[in-house]
Amino acid sequence: METGAITQYVDVAQIVLYMFWVFFAGLIYYLVRENHREGYPMDPGRPDGPKVEGWPPVPAPATFKTADGHVHLSPDLNRPDGEYQGTPVHKWNGAPLEPVGNPLLAGVGPGAWAMRADVPDADLHGQPKIVPLRVAPAHGVAARDTDPRGLPVRGADHQVAGKVVDLWIDRMEMLFRYLEVELAGSGQRVLLPMTFSRVKRDGVHVHALLSAQFADVPRTRSPEQVTLLEEEKITAYYGAGTLYATPDRQEPLL
Repeated sequence: METGAITQYVDVAQIVLYMFWVFFAGLIYYLVRENHREGYPMDPGRPDGPKVEGWPPVPAPATFKTADGHVHLSPDLNRPDGEYQGTPVHKWNGAPLEPVGNPLLAGVGPGAWAMRADVPDADLHGQPKIVPLRVAPAHGVAARDTDPRGLPVRGADHQVAGKVVDLWIDRMEMLFRYLEVELAGSGQRVLLPMTFSRVKRDGVHVHALLSAQFADVPRTRSPEQVTLLEEEKITAYYGAGTLYATPDRQEPLL
């Protein structure tokens, strides 16, 4: 027998190869199982439908403790899901949902949202990350950029919905997350995500909504803070507008 051979047919290299195969198979099983901590068991969409775990089955909950002292389970089988008002367009499982009532608030399609924590996202010191500039005087708009404060906000119908009165900055990422808009006529204020805005010298243009639809943008409880759940609902409202703001947006392009 040659060096390294245990028997005439087995050597150390062969044993190491088999051990690697076993390890790699176990790694794949572990990763797929851990992937089932979010989104499982799957809901078939029927009130009395079966819960689908897939393979491998959903693992036992793991406990995670955050810096603020809260304890989270993953998976948390008792965690409430996002609410929606919709009805399936067909009777088969997985059929798309058609909004019921105001499609921008129905919580379906591009307007779907998740039940995130109803607390502000915090920085390393436990303070809210996203705040308006009026409480963060150390930050401001770069001199080479257009300051949107005071500019009109126009919807997809090119009508004025209101004017920008402040910007909300993410103090951890050092970028603006929202524009604070004072609605024309009512004087109420809503948040407009920067990702749905085009800031120009003549105003802020929003393709997602018509000017009148700004009145139903979900509000924040605090004038100077926004919670994770509020962010989810606000962004979902504008997202829903990309499809449901006008009836023709739901029709095929060709």
